[in-house]
Order: sequence, then structure tokens, then C-alpha cells
Amino acid sequence: MNTATAQTTQVYQVFIKATPEQIWEAITTPEFTARYFHGARIRATADRYLSHGPNGETWGDGPVFEFDPPRRLVHEWRSLYDDEQAAEDASRVSWEIEPQDDGTCLLTVVHDKLEGAPKTAAGVAGPGWMGVLSGLKTLLETGQPIS
Repeated sequence: MNTATAQTTQVYQVFIKATPEQIWEAITTPEFTARYFHGARIRATADRYLSHGPNGETWGDGPVFEFDPPRRLVHEWRSLYDDEQAAEDASRVSWEIEPQDDGTCLLTVVHDKLEGAPKTAAGVAGPGWMGVLSGLKTLLETGQPIS
């Protein structure tokens, strides 16, 4: 993978010992997301992805392109919590939940269409998304947030 590709399409995968329904609820409801996603209260519905920060400020607001519970969610991503990132083009995040034979699910997150959003790409790369996904995995498997 070359640097340009890594910046414009980022792929993250994690196995989680949880059902598809548990993972779906954890990524689409504010009661769960606030516990692992930097305090963001996120609600995803069939037509809208809305994220609010801990103080109620809007961190993200955009359309949902695919809503197929509990398998697939695709939505627009705009980093409204940062003025420079908010001025960039919108990108896209896809969540794919695949049940495995061993009682786990493979969660794949693809953050793409980042060509017009280099600051967003840098901000979410590597530890950004992996921190969120590690928090999600820990919360679902232990019932406790990482911190």
C-alpha cells in the first residue's frame, strides 16, 4: 500500500466476542458510544448520522448511505469538532459486522474518500481509529470502558 492510498482509504479490523446485534447497538446508540468514542454521543438512523460532544456541541452531522442492521452501516464523516477539519470535504465511514463460527464477529471499519480531507485523514489514522475500536471491543467484552 502506498502513502497516498493509506491516507485516502484506511481499513481497520478487530474480532469482538459479541453478537452482531450487540455490536450494532454499540455503534449506533449514544448510551454506548459515549463510553468508548471520546465521549461522543452518536446516533445513527436509516437517514442520519449525528454526533454530539460531551458538552452537547455538534461533532458530526450527515447522511447515512447504507443502513442494514445488524450487518452494515455506511455514513458521511465530517469532523465538525475542529475548524480546519470541518472546512475539508466530507469523507465516508463503513462498518461491516461479520459473524464468525467461534462466537465472535469480525468488525471491519473502512474510512475512505479522504482525498479532500488530509487533516481528517491524519487525525483518524492508526491510533485514532484503533483507539476507538479497542475501546469498543473492551466495553463489549468486559462491560467496562478502557479508562
